[in-house]
Amino acid sequence: MERRSFIKKSVAAASVVGMGIPGMNAMQLFNTKTSQIMNTFKLKYAPHLGMFKNLAGDDPIDQLNFMADQGFTAFEDNGMMKRDIAMQTKMGETLAKRNMTMGVFVIDKGGNMANTLAAGNPEYVDIFLDGCKRAVEVAKRVNAKWMTVVPGGFHRKLPIGIQDAHVIEALRKGAEILEPHGLVMVLEPLSDSPDLYLQTTDQTYMLCKAVNSPACKILFDIYHMQKNEGHIIHNIDLVWDEIAYFQIGDNPGRNEPTTGEINYKNIFKFIHSKGYKDVLGMEHGNSISGKAGETAVIEAYKISDAF
Repeated sequence: MERRSFIKKSVAAASVVGMGIPGMNAMQLFNTKTSQIMNTFKLKYAPHLGMFKNLAGDDPIDQLNFMADQGFTAFEDNGMMKRDIAMQTKMGETLAKRNMTMGVFVIDKGGNMANTLAAGNPEYVDIFLDGCKRAVEVAKRVNAKWMTVVPGGFHRKLPIGIQDAHVIEALRKGAEILEPHGLVMVLEPLSDSPDLYLQTTDQTYMLCKAVNSPACKILFDIYHMQKNEGHIIHNIDLVWDEIAYFQIGDNPGRNEPTTGEINYKNIFKFIHSKGYKDVLGMEHGNSISGKAGETAVIEAYKISDAF
């Protein structure tokens, strides 16, 4: 080997060794000179806007491209219905160009504490159905399939069976709007307040069976269900045939996997073993602020996806 060639290779090797593993990971993750995907995930994890704003910048399109460059093949945006049409269209075009699947957005006023579906109030139901109709047009612009619905709060003056019947009736009407378009409202049980009507997987399963439409399925938010009932893998298996979407967040803290008590590697392995091909929304915060925290989120998914 020529002396000059030997020296060049020796210096390059020493540089890599000197950088250490963190330096190599950073170089691998954030090579801005190439659009080549750096990571290959087994599942469709979906970040949201703002999750990588320090690394990608404030522009939503730049953030989408950054997500794609890091190997994320899906995206979700709870507030999509509130964005102007021009931005919705541009985001839809970018997702298509980068071959990313659009995850959930929330149906605007689609049942909340102010217009709970459990009350059986026709005015509240009309507000919900208007949201469903408007969601159809938004879904077309961004090529979305799933829309989040939270039925709202309990109506304490009515027996629970009557409340169930009111919710089922409203959801059937919503399904009639969405089903012809191939769209799916996903019902999300939450842990945010004891006043919320929908809180457990078995209750959500019952509603989906009663509505009896491919346009009404379960959004299984692992963070919320860990808080409300635990037994995550067992309960996922029990209601598997009605689950259309997952969301992610560790507990406590509601941040990225590996920061709390939930064994996400085992959960992801189980979901993958069931043949799941759809989206898992990253509906959580970053445990560390700034660029370091955003890098940590990507690393957490690499670790949790290594099953």
